[in-house]
Amino acid sequence: MSTETPQDHPNGDQVNVIDTATAAYNLPRMLQRFRTGQPEPLIFGDDGRPEAVVVPFDHWEHLEELAEDTRQAADIRDLTQRRLTTNRPEDYISADDLATEFGWTLDTDTEPPEPR
Repeated sequence: MSTETPQDHPNGDQVNVIDTATAAYNLPRMLQRFRTGQPEPLIFGDDGRPEAVVVPFDHWEHLEELAEDTRQAADIRDLTQRRLTTNRPEDYISADDLATEFGWTLDTDTEPPEPR
């Protein structure tokens, strides 16, 4: 007998959580669904709580890429915040001075110059 429990999320979405034994029994069917282009995940757990998800491998790869992008963005944010709190105003250079240093004309250049 399959036990399916609806689970509400704070954003208003609802998912059905399948009990672990039913999920195990249905793994071959899930693989067949994935092969036929039906990528909906299998969400399962005990006591009606979502504990794990089975997704197609290409979806998992995409999620891994997004997670890495998120980690990198967080690192950049943290580094920027540290620099903003530790650098003094006199350590900054204006955009015009930076452009002059690199030989750019901000009013007319649409492409960066060739490397020197």
